[in-house]
Amino acid sequence: MVILIIFIGEINRNDVICKMDKGILYLIPVVMAENAVNKSLTPYLVDTINAITEYIVENEKTARKCLKDAGLKTPQKDLLIHDYGKHQRSQGLNKFFKGLEQGRNVGLMSEAGCPGIADPGADIIAEAHRRGIKVVPLVGPSSIILALMGSGFNGQSFAFNGYLPIDKGGRTKKVKELESLSERLDQTQIFIETPFRNNQLLEELLRSCKRDTMLCIACDLTAESELISTKTIQDWAKSKPDLHKKPTIFLIYRKK
Repeated sequence: MVILIIFIGEINRNDVICKMDKGILYLIPVVMAENAVNKSLTPYLVDTINAITEYIVENEKTARKCLKDAGLKTPQKDLLIHDYGKHQRSQGLNKFFKGLEQGRNVGLMSEAGCPGIADPGADIIAEAHRRGIKVVPLVGPSSIILALMGSGFNGQSFAFNGYLPIDKGGRTKKVKELESLSERLDQTQIFIETPFRNNQLLEELLRSCKRDTMLCIACDLTAESELISTKTIQDWAKSKPDLHKKPTIFLIYRKK
C-alpha cells in the first residue's frame, strides 16, 4: 500500500533556505617604512594574509608590494583586489561587499599604518557594521599611537586633529586654539601635515606657540632614520630639523 500525503499551504522560505554565513573583514596594518617588516607585523597577521585572497585597498600597486614584503605566499594572480582610491569612492560601496556577503573573508588595507585611523577605510568599516559583518582589527603600527607613546605627554587624555587649515590665518588661529585646549583640558593635541608642508607648519608652531609650550616631533617612525624628540618651543627654535617630505606627527602639550 502506498500512502500519498499532500501538504497544501504556505511554506516559509526561512525553513528551507539556510542563511549563508557572512565573511569577516580583517583590518590589516601596513608597514610604514622600508626594512621595517619584522618589527611591524605579527606572525598572526602574516598567517591571516595567507588565508585570504580578496582585499579592499587604497592603491593596488602599493598594496601588492606590501603583501609581498609581508610574506604573502599566494600567487599575486590569484588575488582579487578592489581599488578604494579617491576616484572610486563616489561609485557606491556594494561592489566591495559581494565577497563578504557570500561568505568570503576580506582584508582592508590603508596606504600606510592602520586602516580606519586618519584613513578613508573608515567608511568601509562603518558599512560592514551596518551589514552585520564581523570586523577584526589586527595589531600593527600606528604612527599616531607610536608618536604619543614616545612623546612623554599625557596619554590619559589626547585628541587627534588631523590636518590643520592650509591658509595662514586659519592655521595660526587653529594652532593657538589647540594650545589653549591643551592647557585648559590637560590634553595632548596631535596633528599632521602633508609632508612637503611640514617645515612651514613647524615655522608656524615656533611663531604662534608660547615659549614654554612643549612640542614633540615624531618623524620617519619605524624607519632607520626615526626621530622622536620633545622640547620646548624655545629650544626647538634654536635647532630646527628639516622635515621636508618626511612623514611627521606633531604633538603639543601644556600643563595647567
